[in-house]
Amino acid sequence: MALFSAHAFAQESLPQQAAAAPPADSAAAKPADAPSAPVVDAEHAVDKRVLGVLPNYRTINETGVFKPITAKQKLLIATKDSFDYPLWGVAAAYAGLSQLENQDQSFHQGVVGYAHRLITNYADQAVGNMFSEGFMPALLHEDPRYRRLGAGRGTVKKRTWYALTRVMVTRTDSGGERFNYSEWSGNAIGVAISNVWHPDSRDWSDNTVKLGEQVATDAISQVLKEFWPDIKRKLFHKGQAGATD
Repeated sequence: MALFSAHAFAQESLPQQAAAAPPADSAAAKPADAPSAPVVDAEHAVDKRVLGVLPNYRTINETGVFKPITAKQKLLIATKDSFDYPLWGVAAAYAGLSQLENQDQSFHQGVVGYAHRLITNYADQAVGNMFSEGFMPALLHEDPRYRRLGAGRGTVKKRTWYALTRVMVTRTDSGGERFNYSEWSGNAIGVAISNVWHPDSRDWSDNTVKLGEQVATDAISQVLKEFWPDIKRKLFHKGQAGATD
């Protein structure tokens, strides 16, 4: 808005003959608008979805140069991860498991019971993502992004360990590292809220199990995010080789 006002003021101060001519710097002014666009998307060098299902908006490649993001960008990441349609696939898998184990018995069985489990499991994932990737990182000044090491930065064992432990360690907005408070507090808040729609599992032990499941899901998803580009590259090359044989 300030840039637009300054530009308008400059135009008014020009002589009428100059104002009649088209501004020569109109094309050059466009790059100045670039900072208002989300920086997050520009940094993504990986697929938006792992296996076509797992939302992957908060993964970037580790370059050794840390660039913090704003609270607005953190909320944008959380929103994309929470409301991307493939998340229904994750919820559907959890709903099926819940149905098989007859969890939330008040939902009953059958199609209606499964639909109830599907909706509530989706809500579990979405609310947990919004708090652990958006609200809490913005409040605690932590970076919610997963910084992928890639094939050139260590062995499979090292990269797997790194991916799993990012639920324990995170970057701060200043570039340092500390315990991932956003991951645990965000998911804990999500679990507490989920008691509203899980009437059969509201005690302390049930909530502890649900918190563990949420964090474990994030840890495993980060392993998939770490290795998915390598797996995809190998599959692609294999398919290419098979086509040329």
